[in-house]
Amino acid sequence: MGTLPVGKLLFSMSLPPMLSMLLGALYNIIDSIFVAQLSVTEKPLTAVTLAFPAQMFMMAICIGLGVGNASLISRRLGEKKQDEADSAATHGFFLALVCWVIFAAFGLFGTEPFLRLFTSDAEILSMAVTYLRIVAVGSVFMCFSICIERIMQATGDMIHPMIFNSVGAGLNAILAPIFIIGQLGAPRLGIMGAGLVAVTGQCVAMVIAVVMFVKNEHAVSVHFRGFRVKGRTIGDILAVGAPSIIMVSIQSFLISGLNAILLYCLPKAAGDMAVAVLGVYFRIQTFVVLPVIGMGQGALPIIGYNFGARNRRRLMATFKLAIKIAMIIMAVGVALFWLLPEQIMSLFSASPDMMDMGVHALRAISISYIPAAFTIVCVTLFQATAHGIFAMIISIVRQLGFILPLAYILLANFGVDSVWYAFPIAEIAALAMSATFLRRVYNKQIKQLPDGSLTV
Repeated sequence: MGTLPVGKLLFSMSLPPMLSMLLGALYNIIDSIFVAQLSVTEKPLTAVTLAFPAQMFMMAICIGLGVGNASLISRRLGEKKQDEADSAATHGFFLALVCWVIFAAFGLFGTEPFLRLFTSDAEILSMAVTYLRIVAVGSVFMCFSICIERIMQATGDMIHPMIFNSVGAGLNAILAPIFIIGQLGAPRLGIMGAGLVAVTGQCVAMVIAVVMFVKNEHAVSVHFRGFRVKGRTIGDILAVGAPSIIMVSIQSFLISGLNAILLYCLPKAAGDMAVAVLGVYFRIQTFVVLPVIGMGQGALPIIGYNFGARNRRRLMATFKLAIKIAMIIMAVGVALFWLLPEQIMSLFSASPDMMDMGVHALRAISISYIPAAFTIVCVTLFQATAHGIFAMIISIVRQLGFILPLAYILLANFGVDSVWYAFPIAEIAALAMSATFLRRVYNKQIKQLPDGSLTV
C-alpha cells in the first residue's frame, strides 16, 4: 500500500468489494421482485419496506464498527505497531458477538412494537414482523462475516471478502424464487421464505469467511487465548466507528421517517403505494451506490496507511482518482434511471398508478447522484484519517436535517410527486459541507505531511 502504483493498487483493492456489493445489490432486487409477486396489492412489498430500516440499522452497526476497526488496523500497520494492530483485530470479533446478542434480543422482543409505529394493517404487520424477526435472530452470521471482511480489507486482502460475499449473494439469488414463491416443487413460504433466504446466504458466507481467515496468512493475527477487553482499543475503534455507525444508520432513520410521512400524510392506498415505490427505489439504488461505497472500501486502507506513513502525495492521488471513478459510476446511474424507469418498475409488478409514481420518483431522486459521488469519497477520506465526526455531521444534516423536513414541506404543499426532489436539494447542501470540511482537514493535517514518493 506504500509502494505500488496508485492506479493499479486502487483498482486491485476496489474491484473485489465493488463486484461483491454488486452481487449483494442484485440479490436485494431479486428478493423484492419475488416478494412483489406474492399478491396483486403492494402489501408484501410494503411490509418488507417497513422492516428494511431496522434491518439496515443492524447492518449499519456492524459496518460502522468494521470501518472503525479497519481504520485503526491500517493506521497501526502504517505506523509499524503490529501488536496494536493484532489487538484491534481481536477486539473486532468481541464487538461482533456483542452486536449479535443485542440484535437477537430485539428480534425476539422488539420487532412488533417497532413495526406498530408505522402500520395498523394486520396483514402488513404480520408479514413485516415475520420477516424482521427471522433476520434479527439470524444476524449472528452477518455480524461475524462483516467483521472478518473488514479485517481482511484493512490488510489489503480484497479477494477473499469478494469470494465469500459473492457466494452468499449468489446463493440468495438462487434460493429466492424457491423459498419465496415455491419454484421447483418447494413449498411457497412467502415472506418467511424471504427471511430464511437472507439468513441462509449470510450463514454460508460466514462459514467460508471463517475457513479463509483461519487457513490463510494475513498481516494481522487474532488471539483469543488470554484475551482481555481494552478500553483504549475499543475507544480507538469507536472514535471512527461510532460516527460511521451514525452515518450509515441515518439512512434507516431516513427511510422510517419517510415511511411515516407518506403513510400519515396520504390516503391509505396512496400511502401504501408511495412506501412501495420508496422500497423499490432504495433497492435499485444499491445497484448504483454500493459499487461507489465498495470503491471507497478499497481506497480507505490505502489512504489510512499513507496517512499513518506520512505520504501526502500517495494519499491525495488516491483521493482524486477515487472521485473520478465515483463520478463515472454515478453518471451511469443517472442514465439508468432516466432512460429505463418503466422497465425498472415493471420488474416489481407495478400497477399503472404505481408505475406513474415510480417513474417520476426514480428520475427526480437520481439527480442527486452526481453531488453524492463527491460526498461519499470525502467521507472515505474522513474515516481513513480518523475524522469520522465530519462524516457523521454530513450524514445527519443531509438526511435528517434536510431530506425529512423538505419531504414533509413539499408533500404538504405540492403533492406526492414533489417529495422526491428533497433528495437532490439535500445532496447539493452536503457537497458544500463536504468541501468545507475537506479544506479544513487538508490545511490542518494533510498539507503538513511530507510529499513522499508517488508511483502513478
